Amino acid sequence: MNPAQPFSAAMSQIGPDCDVVVTSRVRLARNISGFPFLPRASNPVRQEILRVVRRAVDRCPRQVGANEGSEGGGGLRWIDLPSANSRDRILLSERHLVSRQFANAEGPRALALSTDEQSSVMVNEEDHLRIQSLCAGSRLPDAFESAFKLEHSLAETMSFSFHPRWGYLTACPTNVGSGIRMSAMLHLPGIVIMKQVDQVKRAARDLHVAVRGYYGEGSESIGDFFQFSNQNTLGSPEKQLLEEFHSVVLPRLIGYERDARVAAVARHHTRIMDIVHHALGNLISRYHQKADDATKDLSRVRFGVVMGLLPIDLSLVQRLLLQVQPAHLSIIDPRALEGDLMEREVRASLLRQAFAPPETEKG
Repeated sequence: MNPAQPFSAAMSQIGPDCDVVVTSRVRLARNISGFPFLPRASNPVRQEILRVVRRAVDRCPRQVGANEGSEGGGGLRWIDLPSANSRDRILLSERHLVSRQFANAEGPRALALSTDEQSSVMVNEEDHLRIQSLCAGSRLPDAFESAFKLEHSLAETMSFSFHPRWGYLTACPTNVGSGIRMSAMLHLPGIVIMKQVDQVKRAARDLHVAVRGYYGEGSESIGDFFQFSNQNTLGSPEKQLLEEFHSVVLPRLIGYERDARVAAVARHHTRIMDIVHHALGNLISRYHQKADDATKDLSRVRFGVVMGLLPIDLSLVQRLLLQVQPAHLSIIDPRALEGDLMEREVRASLLRQAFAPPETEKG
């Protein structure tokens, strides 16, 4: 990794439908023929899986790791997770490149990561490989194409476990078939303000879509950010699943949120103004900030920006949502590693400098 360049991550960028859609992801679960699934694999077997995948990654053409329209180059670099320091592992989870569980797990495991940080392969997570592409905004077709391009390249030097009737075989039965998970991180302050979260979750279930928190499965929503992903992987072609999620599910969810925002501003205009300006005031005036509190305030400011209530650049807010996380903050200012109190002071100072007029910030 090169932690000195923390803002190539999709989480910090702006894409289509960025008022609602923060990121789009396509993830493919694959297992290598001839090896046991990970729950039954010993550490020596897992080391051999790493060796096989590393060889395949090294043979990938340079352009395979690059997404259409990305600024970074292609190619994949290998990150051995047990050898990486704690901060770098946390950094990867903050950028949503690996799960928190994978970052903190034991045993042989690795991440192959493209230069633009939009394509990657988790090795020895729940399955032997989790091939994924992460794009800013509503770009599921781009993520889909990139993930399968990488999968096809890897398949040239290894064989994946496949059953003629059931499709790709995976450690978790819910992934059997296509092994594909498509997801989108959505910002839903309007739905939260209008108290429609339960209604949207019911609608998502009817659409066979799972709803998760800010860091995926097992996490809670922070700052009105939710992840939505398909549940069906068996019995439908991959492109049909993509079409359903991208052209039916996602527009409906975006529509729910946009309608809720319009209703919220129309019915509760002064309350909305109070919410977004109070959040901005917190970011400008506080001298101690917890990460979750900063995320919540930035979420409300983001809402104010996309609704035209605050004259602030959305890209600044999106970047700060990543910078205020503990590992990223410690890169900006190593004093954040000196303890919880200093971390809060450094975070508050970063936010004051980002939003307050220069003459009001005195160090």
